[in-house]
Amino acid sequence: MLISQTAEYALRAIVSLAERHGQSVVTQDLARRTRIPAGYLSKILQTLRRAGLVHSQRGLRGGFVLQRAPDKISVLEVIDAIEPIRRMTRCPLDLPEHASGLCPLHRRLDEAIGQVRNTFASFSIADLLDESRRGVSRGLCDTVAAPAR
Repeated sequence: MLISQTAEYALRAIVSLAERHGQSVVTQDLARRTRIPAGYLSKILQTLRRAGLVHSQRGLRGGFVLQRAPDKISVLEVIDAIEPIRRMTRCPLDLPEHASGLCPLHRRLDEAIGQVRNTFASFSIADLLDESRRGVSRGLCDTVAAPAR
């Protein structure tokens, strides 16, 4: 898999919060909507809070809300908050003959990683919601696009 399951969970959580932008959502409701175990989701949300992507509120009207508008949050930001997709800056084998630069194989792999990062940076959470609403896809995914009960 290109991104970790935790990063994919984080994207599901952010998209679900974006669908209810401005409304506080409690962890249990978000866990149910996204089908992420509540305890695991709580840890993900704390990581997203530390990254400045969500804000948590305690109390009667507590829960989580997006820190910024969905069009101001790129998919790459969410992934990087959880588990960054790292570029290759040196030979992973630490070969002395590659000390001055990447070998052809690792240079090409790094270029591919760069393209993936650029693709994820090029669209926002709002873009995902817009595609779903326009019917470009059947929904973001069955677990996130399901109506709240």
